[in-house]
Amino acid sequence: MQLLSYLIPGVILGLINYFLLGKKKGVLPLTTSLLSFVFLFNIVILSIAKFLMNKPNILKVTTYTFGFLIKYVSFALIIGIIYIFLKGTIDSKIEFVEAKKTSTKKSKILKVLSVIFVTIGGVFVFFSDWFIDYFGNITPEQFLFNLKSPIKGTSDGMVTEIITTPVFAIVSTVVVFIILVNFSYDIYLIIKDSKRKIVSKVWYNRVIFIISIVALIGGVTYGSNKLRLPEIAKAFFSESTYIKDNYVDPRNVKMSFPAKKRNLIHIYLESVENSYFSKDLGGYMKVNLMPELSELSKEGISFSDNDKFGGPNQTYGSSWSVASMINMGVGIPLKIPMDGNSYGKTGTFLPGAIAIGDILEAQGYEQTIMFGADADFGGLTTYFKTHGDFNIFDLNYAREKGLIPKDYKVWWGFEDDKLYKFAKDEITRLSKTGKPFNFTMETADTHFPDGYLSKKAKTPHKEQYANVISYSTKEAVEFIKWIQKQPFYKDTTIVVTGDHLSMDKKFFKGWDKDYRRSVFNLILNPAVDTSKTKTKNREYAPLDFYPTILASMGIEVEGDRLGLGTNLFSDKETLIERDSIYGFEGGLSDNSNFFTHEFIDEDKTSDFKNTLVTQRKK
Repeated sequence: MQLLSYLIPGVILGLINYFLLGKKKGVLPLTTSLLSFVFLFNIVILSIAKFLMNKPNILKVTTYTFGFLIKYVSFALIIGIIYIFLKGTIDSKIEFVEAKKTSTKKSKILKVLSVIFVTIGGVFVFFSDWFIDYFGNITPEQFLFNLKSPIKGTSDGMVTEIITTPVFAIVSTVVVFIILVNFSYDIYLIIKDSKRKIVSKVWYNRVIFIISIVALIGGVTYGSNKLRLPEIAKAFFSESTYIKDNYVDPRNVKMSFPAKKRNLIHIYLESVENSYFSKDLGGYMKVNLMPELSELSKEGISFSDNDKFGGPNQTYGSSWSVASMINMGVGIPLKIPMDGNSYGKTGTFLPGAIAIGDILEAQGYEQTIMFGADADFGGLTTYFKTHGDFNIFDLNYAREKGLIPKDYKVWWGFEDDKLYKFAKDEITRLSKTGKPFNFTMETADTHFPDGYLSKKAKTPHKEQYANVISYSTKEAVEFIKWIQKQPFYKDTTIVVTGDHLSMDKKFFKGWDKDYRRSVFNLILNPAVDTSKTKTKNREYAPLDFYPTILASMGIEVEGDRLGLGTNLFSDKETLIERDSIYGFEGGLSDNSNFFTHEFIDEDKTSDFKNTLVTQRKK
């Protein structure tokens, strides 16, 4: 593929140069022209790419995929043709003569269509490239979810990135193409004292229109494949009963709470995964970036896919923050509704699902969710208000209460240093209400790209992201240590989980593809007998935390299954252990009418109080 990338433009340009500008004809001049462009010209192009366009891997064989071949050949041909025409013009062998103005309605329509086609193709190419470069190889569900849900609360940097990268690239390409479309010259080759027209304006317009069609088809195909949109189409037209066949409805399951209800504190650590540990602990690093977290883990229970630090498979519909909360809190993947509905925009968010928040609300729990960002992002305000009537403590709340200035904005809202301070105050308040409480929070400093480095952080590592991880997890452990010193801790279970795998691009570049990354998990002070619990070499999904978290609070769940999850403290097989990861993923990814009608339809209700009354009567 690499050799082909050099040969195609070299041979084409060598032939054009020979037939248009060659002073002598024959085998030797033809060979010289071909060799010059195959070798010398490609060296120039490679130098431009490596040193001016910052493409350090341009000489590596693995770089040359079919998609890259198309890019390289196109770029080389454009530069080569420009060079040949400039050379011919300077040598007075090529002459541009203004063509007669013969614009017709048809030609104007073709020009407009050409610009539209190139614009659409450019949008698909540049937006998909930027999207994958910025977010990583995210799943189609996440892509569509963010398009269909509220987007308030994003970091300022993302808006700037969109404007300065894909938008600017699209505008630049369209402007250049408009200039090319309006080129109105015939091109003549001067041979001795005679002229020969080699490019006519009419022929040129036809070629430009053909190029625009190629740009449209190629751009849409390239962008669609990069964003994996064909998978969405496949899921839309397929139908599976996997979710229906395996879903255990909490309304039909008996749950027994302990006489003294336990408090729950769930801390979602943004993008924190086990790979940040040293290799001897199951991570990927030479130096353990999270020594405080590995030490704290000795005090609790964590479930691993191996015999060291490990975690769940990152399964379909669980790979971003909102989705991970749905998986762990509801026991189902976050699937994109195929009937035009959306999440959080109409005041409903999975109205037919039963979340941990619903179950605890029915038992009289006081509940708070805390973010440093705007909770409206991804519809989270709607989700937590309609599934447990949580107190929403986010960027807007902190501003309204005067905890931060009205115009304060750092990273996604306010930084984790402030988040932990506010969390201590809120947990203290909750502990004095006389009710059992559920406090959930999510950090943000370890969000990609590169994370937010606190002014208080030390910088022992070369990479900013490594320093952010070290400082952020150290702060998390200090916060947990504070909780453990409080009088209410004896009746409190703490769950600590990474929300999903990090999407940072630079940090994971060049990693061994066979290394399995997984999110961190730890349960402290569980109210369950763990003496016979199998914690190592388990195959499970984030949604298995749904019944597992309830069990860790001393709640007995009949059958040890809830939603699509399995209580990991039990000896029951998870769906992945039963069906393999391939069977499980296939079952979740296909369209499910049951999912849409049971969980998303707005005539459903998540009221769990009547269910409990019925259960007690039984």
